[in-house]
Amino acid sequence: MERPELPLAQLYTFAVLAEELHFGRAAARLGIAQPPLSQQIRRLEDKVGHGLFRREPGGVTLTPAGRELLPAARRALTGLADGLAATRAVGDGRTGSLRIGFAASLALTVLPGLLRTFGHRFPGVRLDIHEMTTAPQLAALRDKSIDIGLLREPPADDTEIGFATVLDEPFVAVLPKTHPLAAQRTVRLDRLAHSPFVLLPRAAGPGLYDQITGLCVAAGFTPRIAQHAVEWQTVCALVEAGLGVSVAPASIRRIRLQGVAFRGLGPGVARTRVAVAWHKNETNPLVDNLLATVGRYPPDRLADRP
Repeated sequence: MERPELPLAQLYTFAVLAEELHFGRAAARLGIAQPPLSQQIRRLEDKVGHGLFRREPGGVTLTPAGRELLPAARRALTGLADGLAATRAVGDGRTGSLRIGFAASLALTVLPGLLRTFGHRFPGVRLDIHEMTTAPQLAALRDKSIDIGLLREPPADDTEIGFATVLDEPFVAVLPKTHPLAAQRTVRLDRLAHSPFVLLPRAAGPGLYDQITGLCVAAGFTPRIAQHAVEWQTVCALVEAGLGVSVAPASIRRIRLQGVAFRGLGPGVARTRVAVAWHKNETNPLVDNLLATVGRYPPDRLADRP
């Protein structure tokens, strides 16, 4: 990159005088006396090697060289102003790109409300959304290929990743409509002890998997897992096909399948935690602004409850 020959301050002085065509008015606009203004213009003309103004009684006019320089001076000044404005917007977290990973089930609850709220507050930010389960989100946060994660049941002892609870929600039983317990409003978990289960694989979300199987153990049985599926939509489809039952976050009730019944598990059953996650060493101001959005609004404002 070549070193600029002309200081921007001198170009600004030249542009103001070219607009006013009068030393007195230009000096007043610049907030300086006329002699320093004349000296700056003289130094600029010396650097250019040509006169830029023709001095006349009552004012000045631009020379051909001055007319040629004026558009370039304006472009340089405008370019710098635009660049500074863009830089400040990025630094303030008002523009730029934010990469967000999210668990698929959160598209049924917190994700739409959070993105809508954030988008209203920061319309200049481009959101780059990636659907991924919890374990890949944590890996992506560590290698900084995403900026924010939205996941379930974050690990309690992670030293690199920070977490903040967005909301929690109850679990429901997911049953084929032909299942004998589908006729009840609520289901005791121990009544599912003899049914095969369809669950997400543990590798997809260890915390949620362990919580669901832990609920079963607390109810007096170890679930017999007949099928695994990576997405809750597929879990529900396999339940509809009669391959088993499941236990899932309540937002899964938004998946409408004719042959599936969702039934509450009754009071006292643990709830699943939804959290926003970020790398603790993250310096992107957009991350701070999204976290502030989460903290500014209560969960029922962000979540689309089933």
